Amino acid sequence: MDEQFESISQIKASAIDMAIRFGPKLLVACLILFAGYLAAKWFGRLMHRLLDRFPLEQPVRALLTHAAQGVVFALFAIMAMQNLGVELLPLVAGLGVAGAGAALALQGILGNLAAGLTIIFTQPFHVGDYISIGSEEGEVLDISLFSTTLGHTDRSKVVIPNRKIVGEILHNCGKIRRLNLAVSVAYDTDVQAALGIVEKVLAASGRVLKDPAPVIGVSRLSDFSVSLNINPWVKVPDYEAATSEINQTLLQAFRDRGIVIPLPRQEVRMV
Repeated sequence: MDEQFESISQIKASAIDMAIRFGPKLLVACLILFAGYLAAKWFGRLMHRLLDRFPLEQPVRALLTHAAQGVVFALFAIMAMQNLGVELLPLVAGLGVAGAGAALALQGILGNLAAGLTIIFTQPFHVGDYISIGSEEGEVLDISLFSTTLGHTDRSKVVIPNRKIVGEILHNCGKIRRLNLAVSVAYDTDVQAALGIVEKVLAASGRVLKDPAPVIGVSRLSDFSVSLNINPWVKVPDYEAATSEINQTLLQAFRDRGIVIPLPRQEVRMV
């Protein structure tokens, strides 16, 4: 029993000795970390206000702000560890070995991160642009560090890992798209009058952009009709609605003016 009491007394004495020796240092280290947290928040807000003066994308501003906060807090964390007497060189070496193992295990995630940084800083496209890459296309809704989100006119979304974008052939239409419409008229039609009707229909449409100006003209002389090519520009969200409206208005305008849209026909002679 005496030996147990003696062991408890030794443990208690050791705990009191460690509390006396390391307690103040631990308290100071906690205060340093708390001060670092506050300083990082303050510096982040300051960085955000400074970056608002530059024409940067929101993901770029967020990334730079978080990076600045991380650097400030890391400096305070180093000060706290030095106050506790922690040797930083062995710690850095251990973190390097652990980082190498983590990098091998998280190759896909790190690949997306590297590709996301490439997209954010090189800016091959922006939010609101209409892009096509591989078999996917759509309006860019969001650009993050790990993925890019595209939206479709049916309100569905597709999330593409950033590593699938960088290094691939990318078609960026920007914030406007060109309609590729065509209509056929009979050979005995006054083509200039038909083109004039097309111009009026496009000018009356609220979805067709005035700049760049629409391109219209005769695209092909087929066996039974003259094909008119109609290429106006519209905003990305108006693409499908404008296609339907223009086709419907053209059909009615041609009918009202007696312009015939001929049907395909073949002449068969029996000998």
